[in-house]
Amino acid sequence: MKTGIHPDYKTATVTCSCGNSFQTGSVKENISVELCSECHPFYTGRQKFASADGRVDRFNKKYGIKEEINE
Repeated sequence: MKTGIHPDYKTATVTCSCGNSFQTGSVKENISVELCSECHPFYTGRQKFASADGRVDRFNKKYGIKEEINE
């Protein structure tokens, strides 16, 4: 590697909008993110499904799809 052409690699603090923060390596010192592994629905298991907004129900009603209940 040539000397003097690469950016300085330093310890960075990543701060999420939920308040969680952690350390990683980057060329920036502070990084702000909207989602992290502590608040992302996929990792936490608190997913909001489209049916909560009624979109799935409207689609099913529009195309005459009846919901089957498996017990």
